[in-house]
Amino acid sequence: MATNALPAGYALQEYRIEKVLGVGGFGLTYLALDGNLNLKVAVKEYLPDDVATRGADHSISPRSPDNAEHFGWGKQRFLDESRVVASFRHPNIVRVMRFFEANGTAYMVMEFVEGAALNDWIRTRRPLAQPQLASIVGPLLDGLEVVHKAGYLHRDIKPGNIYIRDDGSPVLLDFGAARMRTGDLTTIVSPGFAPFEQYHNKGNQGPWSDLYALAGVLYWMITGNKPHEAAARIKADTMPSALQSADRALYRPEFLAAIDWALAPNEDERPQSVAQWRESIAGSGLANTTRTVPAFDVPVAAAPASKSALTFDAALLKKLETALALHLGPIAPVVVRNAARKAATQADLVQMVAQEITDADAKTAFEKKFSDISRPASQPTSTRSNPPTALAASRFPLEVLERAEKRLAEYIGAVARVVVKRAAMKARDEAELYLLLADEIENKEDRKAFARKAVSMSRKP
Repeated sequence: MATNALPAGYALQEYRIEKVLGVGGFGLTYLALDGNLNLKVAVKEYLPDDVATRGADHSISPRSPDNAEHFGWGKQRFLDESRVVASFRHPNIVRVMRFFEANGTAYMVMEFVEGAALNDWIRTRRPLAQPQLASIVGPLLDGLEVVHKAGYLHRDIKPGNIYIRDDGSPVLLDFGAARMRTGDLTTIVSPGFAPFEQYHNKGNQGPWSDLYALAGVLYWMITGNKPHEAAARIKADTMPSALQSADRALYRPEFLAAIDWALAPNEDERPQSVAQWRESIAGSGLANTTRTVPAFDVPVAAAPASKSALTFDAALLKKLETALALHLGPIAPVVVRNAARKAATQADLVQMVAQEITDADAKTAFEKKFSDISRPASQPTSTRSNPPTALAASRFPLEVLERAEKRLAEYIGAVARVVVKRAAMKARDEAELYLLLADEIENKEDRKAFARKAVSMSRKP
């Protein structure tokens, strides 16, 4: 209990103080009752312990004349930041209802979030499945994007500043460290969650800094351990990656690699915006846990049900990973190995991996670089036609294959081309072709819809 807190029952304009909710270096947060609206609210009071004190009349004043300028500057920043946060309109950002000056200091009135801090909420719920993680990280990213588009950074994302409402929705709290992305930014360090650039006021802070912190929260949620302090990772990064530490029976490797990407010690090697990281997470199939993901490092014999990446030449895979990392970052090894599980030939593998490169010129250069290495040395230049393509075309009219590929691509993306070829070599007729393709769609409802629609169309005279 804070000894310098306002007492229970104290009337602060129309607000009656009920109890202290939290204490920080810059002030206190109270639970209060709005007498006009008969509504519970959270009231934050500016009271920096190091430069200010409370008098017998409950007013706040600087500890000494030397502290007056510092106190006045901080109070003005508190009011400025209250004004900014009040301008944010998003269901997953705490809503600031009002701010004012009284008792010689400043106050911010916010919605009172009924729920629990993430670090308390998760205790009895681990391990969280991917859909649960999606319901938390997705809305937080949406709210964070609103903050970034306004030109601000949160700078203190950690489990204690994320609340889970009673309805299960998350809300981002405590914008006391929020700053505009202009000029020098003050240091702010929550060990394990703050990136290295926040350890000094000349650090290159940006959206990537908040993404590091949010990725740190995800790492903590799925592994049970806080990330190592960023300062300790600069010279020698000994922190186990999410890809190494997390349970792959629960989380896809693509999702874990996305976390590792945002946790890169060097800010230049992280996703640079919410949109970029959200795309990486969405591409990992975060919301779908219907399929158990096998570990990539098990022997081929341990996973006979599917094609293993290890059946391809290890040197080729390594070269593909290195080249793709220039475009995708740390997630490249996962992308290559995921493609290798599905590709029927080396040429298919190169083509599937190249589809992940968005820049057209870079994609063409990538394909050209690997055009020879992906073709068996014994294959003469004059016979470059893809055998699976030729065989598939001999079994079904080309327009049937193209139509099937187009429809399937709506669900599984560029890999549809390879999947259609493989299915065409097994199917006896068009109806069976579509049923085989439907098996590649992981979402149960989408799979049923595809099969019904496709089979119906394939039976038309």
